[in-house]
Amino acid sequence: MPTEISLDLPLIDHHCHGVSPAELDYKGFQAMFSESYLPPPAGTSEFQKPLGLVIRRFCAPVLDLESLSSGEAYVARRLELGAAEVNRRFFAASGLERLLVDTGHRSNAIFSCEDMERVAGKPAHEIVRIEAVAEEVAKSGVSASEFPDAFAAALETRARNAAGLKTIVAYRTTFKIDQSAPSKADVIAAAGDWFRVAQGSGRWRLDNVDIVRHGLWIGAELCRARKFPLQAHVGFGDPDIYMHACDPTHFTDFIAAMEKWQVPVTLLHCYPFQREAGWLSEIFQNVYYDVGCVQNYTGPSSADIFGEALEMGKFTKQLYSSDAFGLSELYYLGQLLFRRGVKQRLDRWIAEDFCTVKEADEIVQLIASENARRIYPVGDA
Repeated sequence: MPTEISLDLPLIDHHCHGVSPAELDYKGFQAMFSESYLPPPAGTSEFQKPLGLVIRRFCAPVLDLESLSSGEAYVARRLELGAAEVNRRFFAASGLERLLVDTGHRSNAIFSCEDMERVAGKPAHEIVRIEAVAEEVAKSGVSASEFPDAFAAALETRARNAAGLKTIVAYRTTFKIDQSAPSKADVIAAAGDWFRVAQGSGRWRLDNVDIVRHGLWIGAELCRARKFPLQAHVGFGDPDIYMHACDPTHFTDFIAAMEKWQVPVTLLHCYPFQREAGWLSEIFQNVYYDVGCVQNYTGPSSADIFGEALEMGKFTKQLYSSDAFGLSELYYLGQLLFRRGVKQRLDRWIAEDFCTVKEADEIVQLIASENARRIYPVGDA
């Protein structure tokens, strides 16, 4: 009988982004692991927070530096090795089986899904961001009356070889909106308003509630037809969100509608609502969730976050994610902190006689890859 949980198993990273090919200087590197739009206050750095600490602690040795080397020394060594070698090292050390890559955020600054497959050396599958496609269609020059059909057609085309769709409704309008499908006339009127404002300002960022609602429902119809999961950003993120209204319990009406359609809804990173996400996975058959990204940002406290995610949520509903963006370090840290956190929590369960090593191993395997493989069209390992 095994006496220890086995953590030497491949992971499906079900929510991640491309990494940057750029040779990042000290300022540029810090900007890649900050959620703020502004640099840190004068006299401080992004290395002076939990994520900065774990970069210095765990990533430095991968680059042949002493653990806890200074931020300046770390970036200097990164530049010395070059981005390609840095990326190669971190992906080689990450133990990933495959990546599901959201390509809709700052796509001009990071590798495409195809490039990520080459850089990571693992299969990569695209997750199409609904709002990004709406913005592309709006900027293409279609009229407001043409927009609903053009948007639906473009989304279907983009999703042809994808593994799922994603919405950032929480970012753009929060979850506290009418979650029913708007009429086509309402969508056309909203598109006209959006286009007039955007043409005057040159800013095409979608935050019109009716267009966002329309995107949810045409995306949902596509997910139902293709048997895709629909990913939904939850909680933690950029400074333009209203956190209290990004609680996924506000999304209950839409989740319930998707349950009737048998569309899995995967709630992403969820902080500080990981307990709410676990509860939703208990009451809805179609709800899945992860605590990706925030494990990196909480660093030494990441096992506590993982423990809260395990409090009620079904083992068959939790997914592994790094939500890494820009830096291959974030892929590496995501899996490292996941492995450390799950071991810490399940070792406690074993010691307190709640489960055996065998049951703990089964839980880890579900979260690491089996749950994702069951709901995403990615084939066998």
